[in-house]
Amino acid sequence: MKERFPPTVIWRHRKENLKKCSLSGLENRPDFAFYSYPTDVLPDMEGYILLDLDAPPLVKEDRTHGLFILDATWRHAEKMMNQVPNTDRFLRRSIPAHFITAYPRKQDDCSDPDRGLASIEAIYIAYCLLGRETDGLLDHYYWKEKFLNINPFH
Repeated sequence: MKERFPPTVIWRHRKENLKKCSLSGLENRPDFAFYSYPTDVLPDMEGYILLDLDAPPLVKEDRTHGLFILDATWRHAEKMMNQVPNTDRFLRRSIPAHFITAYPRKQDDCSDPDRGLASIEAIYIAYCLLGRETDGLLDHYYWKEKFLNINPFH
């Protein structure tokens, strides 16, 4: 029997370009719940993991917790973060720094563009680290092959 985990909650900025969005194609999966910023009210996510560049890295022991992802440009994500209710109820974890993005960045507002992963890249890495099923996660990601080739997943 497949192990069940809390759904991964995605809070997507309303201005996110869905044609470029790395999470397109995941909206109908039962292990994901999408909410729109700023209109949708978020569910109670006490004990969820909020990915944060300056937090301790994810470890397999975090596997039973849900993931909460802000899906937006860096500029919008910073503003969204200030709107997240009850941030003290989240566990803060990071993706280990040796993982790098394949997504071609053109934004100057990211302090470390290689560490600034696309949302799907962060989710894929988190699922790998947590021992979760990754089948189908990268199916619609244009830079899938490059991402898998430049990162150590074996």
